[in-house]
Amino acid sequence: MKFKMIHENYNVSDLNASIAFYDKALGLKEAHRKEAADGSFILVYLKNENSDFELELTWLRDHPQKYNLGECEFHLAFSVDDFEAAHALHQEMGCICFENEAMGIYFIVDPDGYWLEILPVR
Repeated sequence: MKFKMIHENYNVSDLNASIAFYDKALGLKEAHRKEAADGSFILVYLKNENSDFELELTWLRDHPQKYNLGECEFHLAFSVDDFEAAHALHQEMGCICFENEAMGIYFIVDPDGYWLEILPVR
């Protein structure tokens, strides 16, 4: 058997804010979406031309409170070909939440508190 990772799900409070964040911070664009006929949920799948992997954003109408992310000991990682330019963009956006200069990586945080690791192409 061969398994292939196809997507990761993040539940979000403000779908439009999250879509805008992922577009500006990581260049992820909406690939497709699914909406419940009764309006109870919307699933939006984001991706870019560099990978088939998708980030699924789930918005639930009946979940108005912030999501409890525990200790946030999980993250997605993104490699970038121009690390310095990415760092400058994320610094300008004010979304860098942790830097590990010894390892040459940093993390950004999305509007719901999910951490995303940024590392240079190696």
